[in-house]
Amino acid sequence: MIRAIKNRFGASDEVGCFELSDTGITSVLDPTGLFTSRHAEPVPGTCVTVTLEGRRPLLAEIQALVSQGRDNDFGNARRVVSGLDSARTSMTLAVLELRAAIKIGGRDVYAATVGGMKMAEPAADLALALAVASAAKGLALPADLVAIGEVGLAGEIRKISGVDRRLQEAFRLGFKRALVPAGSDVKIAGMEIVEVSRLDQALQRVKISGE
Repeated sequence: MIRAIKNRFGASDEVGCFELSDTGITSVLDPTGLFTSRHAEPVPGTCVTVTLEGRRPLLAEIQALVSQGRDNDFGNARRVVSGLDSARTSMTLAVLELRAAIKIGGRDVYAATVGGMKMAEPAADLALALAVASAAKGLALPADLVAIGEVGLAGEIRKISGVDRRLQEAFRLGFKRALVPAGSDVKIAGMEIVEVSRLDQALQRVKISGE
């Protein structure tokens, strides 16, 4: 993935995706498949979100694994992150435990993006929280679900920009359900869009409960 930092002849927020093949470097016209994986059936610990790279919406999958910590002690629990902002991940895990009662304090948590995608925008918070909760409870999320939203320290789901563009792209690629922040006010024919205002409410929508 190449990001334009300075462009004398156009916008500087353009993004290009390329891959190295036996014929050289070629352009990837539809790069979404690079950052999501195909599962024969739903797997616990995975959730798809839609990130904006410049003006381009890209679907990206977040995967999480939650295992029992060696000493069952919060101070010794491991937090391993790849492709996500480590500070935001730590914050989201704390909110998940304290505001949604998903007990992960003494457990090792591993979180990563598929395909080496780098995501730092807050819009991925909700998908991360759902992936971790899904892994902790051993309950798979619906395969046709995307989740978009920033998670605040009080457990609220905050609005993010470009919801309409993100969901249009998700629907184009076959996703039929979406969790978005309350007040997003987006309607797409054929897509079930559920607005949520709190993290615990989002978990209830996917039938995951705390404790």
